[in-house]
Amino acid sequence: MLQIGQSYQVDFKFSQEDVNAFARLTGDTNPIHIDEEFAANTPFKKPIMHGFLSASIFSRVLGTEFPGNGSVYLSQNMDFLRPMFVDENYSAEFEITEIDSRRKTAIIKTTIKSEQNKITVKGEAKIMHKTLID
Repeated sequence: MLQIGQSYQVDFKFSQEDVNAFARLTGDTNPIHIDEEFAANTPFKKPIMHGFLSASIFSRVLGTEFPGNGSVYLSQNMDFLRPMFVDENYSAEFEITEIDSRRKTAIIKTTIKSEQNKITVKGEAKIMHKTLID
């Protein structure tokens, strides 16, 4: 049973191969993500990950780990606060902040932090979960 205050954390990282595959899949071939020479001339000095690739960790976790199988992802808002880079370690954190038993939904605070504990992405997801439906 889901409860307000429940939380979950998972560590992750993406490789340049992951970024290249995401670029091919989505068609977002912006050189800021895939061209080291181009990215060297930007404020970031190296390629940055696509925001939606980095935030795809939210979908993976909500659908398979926390609260897990049976979740239906209804919405997500998020702010991209800092660039994220390949082959760096990040942690994704989740906390249930609201449960609406009448609508069978939960609001989950979603955050990604760097190894330096700086928030790179923050937002909120709304899900429907089987334990709220049964």
